Amino acid sequence: MTDNLRQSTTDKLESNLKPDSQKSTLEQAQDSVKGTADSVAGTLQPEGEKSLGQKASDTVSGSGGDAGKQGESYLKQAQDGASNLANQASETANSGLKQAQDALGLNQQK
Repeated sequence: MTDNLRQSTTDKLESNLKPDSQKSTLEQAQDSVKGTADSVAGTLQPEGEKSLGQKASDTVSGSGGDAGKQGESYLKQAQDGASNLANQASETANSGLKQAQDALGLNQQK
């Protein structure tokens, strides 16, 4: 059941090779969600059911520790990601509104 939530090693490498500074906010949020789902699945999946690659990946990424602490960390990451997306959406909307007002001459000083 948790196996289909696992991220392939190739996907992890591709995500980690591209610097965050070159990723859009959406890409960063997707990476965070995928990484969180993989970590949770890795924590929940019994060691005996993991492939050699999954075991190695979990060891390198630190999965398999205290599930409670990881859960809190993942929740915080999700909240931070949602907050960042909401802030960016608000800034984008405000910028668009200001540009529209400027184009219509509604922001001119008298």
